[in-house]
Amino acid sequence: MEPRESWAALAAGGVAGVCVDLILFPLDTVKTRLQSPQGFRKAGGFHGIYAGVPSTAIGSFPNAAAFFITYENVKSMLHHGSTSYLTPATHMVAASLGEVVACLIRVPSEVVKQRAQVSPSSSTLRILSHTLYHEIPFSLVQFPLWESLKDLWSWKQGHVVDSWQSAVCGAFAGGFAAAVTTPLDVAKTRIMLAKAGSSNASGNVLAALGGIWRTQGLSGKFLNTDSRKTSSCAPRQRSEMGCLSLFAGVVPRMAAISLGGFIFLGTYEKTRQLLL
Repeated sequence: MEPRESWAALAAGGVAGVCVDLILFPLDTVKTRLQSPQGFRKAGGFHGIYAGVPSTAIGSFPNAAAFFITYENVKSMLHHGSTSYLTPATHMVAASLGEVVACLIRVPSEVVKQRAQVSPSSSTLRILSHTLYHEIPFSLVQFPLWESLKDLWSWKQGHVVDSWQSAVCGAFAGGFAAAVTTPLDVAKTRIMLAKAGSSNASGNVLAALGGIWRTQGLSGKFLNTDSRKTSSCAPRQRSEMGCLSLFAGVVPRMAAISLGGFIFLGTYEKTRQLLL
């Protein structure tokens, strides 16, 4: 990959990251509060939905820039000599390595942001490696699907997709990846919002998932600590007691990431094309 292409990927990724994070910040705040252990209302409800935006603005550019310069360079290196049927695997490896590099920047700003959104306490360094369990599976789904949809569209129309078409592919890929990885996002949020000394504060994603399943289940149940019985949540109980499930916040998450995929990947492609 030529230096000019690397610089274009870095700049385009940074611009795309800032645009999508600032535009969709309110949806992300709502999603975080829906997944908060204390419940949506106690976590702040719709009040102060821009809390934590400074840390996001600061971290967005280098985070997205680091991801895309890594992604494009690894993809370029692996493409040489590889056959067509290995292309999805190439995109998976490139996306995974991109996430590893980006998480070194993303995790500290993410913790600061979510603390401001819900005001808990947690350890930044402790959750870094466990955050990768959340970020990498998402990219393993999103980026190979995005690249495949672009290739299919390009093949059908006989030329490379335009930036708006890439954005549409990004919306579909992001929404699908958001849906299937929501349990991991719930676990990540619980870890980041965990109080010091709690079981989730250890940063163990699998333990967090197990705890959510045991106490609340897939359909949104809670454990009554007085009777030691599990019962279904009524609408009022669900909002007041923070009754969550493994798919808590899936609708705003899918909405935000579908729209985010459109803005993020469309802006990236358009900016990169302009720079090249």
